[in-house]
Amino acid sequence: MRASFVFSEVITGLRRNVTMTIAMILTTAISLAMLGGGLLVVKTIDKMKVSYLDDVEVSVNLTSDVSANDPTCSQEPCASLRQQLESNPAVESVVFENREEAFERFKQIFEGQPELVELARPESLPASLQVKLFDPERSEVIVQEYSGQPGVNDINDQNKFLDSFFGVLNSVRDMTFIVALIQAAAALLLISNTIQLSAFTRRTEVGIMRLVGATRWYTQLPFLLEAVVAGLIGAVLSIGLLIAGKFTFFEPVLAATGGIIPQISLLDVLFPVAPILLGVSVLISAVTGYVTLRLYVRH
Repeated sequence: MRASFVFSEVITGLRRNVTMTIAMILTTAISLAMLGGGLLVVKTIDKMKVSYLDDVEVSVNLTSDVSANDPTCSQEPCASLRQQLESNPAVESVVFENREEAFERFKQIFEGQPELVELARPESLPASLQVKLFDPERSEVIVQEYSGQPGVNDINDQNKFLDSFFGVLNSVRDMTFIVALIQAAAALLLISNTIQLSAFTRRTEVGIMRLVGATRWYTQLPFLLEAVVAGLIGAVLSIGLLIAGKFTFFEPVLAATGGIIPQISLLDVLFPVAPILLGVSVLISAVTGYVTLRLYVRH
């Protein structure tokens, strides 16, 4: 089989059905870009889990009388409660934070909102025992065991907030994958239609080639390669869209979160997302092209 002939046939096929080819490339690019966006969301969630789960704490907030009268946690019931927590096998460490320390931390967190800091007073913040667990995902054990004990006002489980936050990100990921799936279905139909149209327009020359002894594989390979080449162009375009989106959309949006959601780096787009998109485009294009040729093209 002469490579030059196959190459020329592929180029001819792509140019002959240029509008269908462009539509196939654009649809594939959008589908793969959505898939890549979903993969970037997954990677961001993984980064956040690694970053935040190590710092997740359970805040055992003390009642107003304990917060006001025991600034060192040396009296009852704070001292006993602290001792119980420190002896709990699930607890890694316990740090007492009085009202003044809580107020200082509040000012650091909201230093960008001075009007809010001016309204706050140390008396409005409770003293607390900051509990760090060996397994942050088992924080409900502390909540169940120590809720309602003397001196305990309420227990703030940071893990619940993270679960809700990750739930929102997971919803964004799922929606992205759903849109990518719909676009992929449209791309598959376009690939199939393009191959059928290309084969139909060249049915005479393909028939002549078969009459002079060309194998079915030899005559159908150019059509298959047309789909693969168009898919690869769409994949490269989708990678370009993701890179452009990183600088024009993702960076400003994620910067507005104040570092809560980590930035997406260029390396995140190039690896492993880009190779996955290239591989998926080749696989889908090749399989769709092969199935279409076997089912609809009889030459």
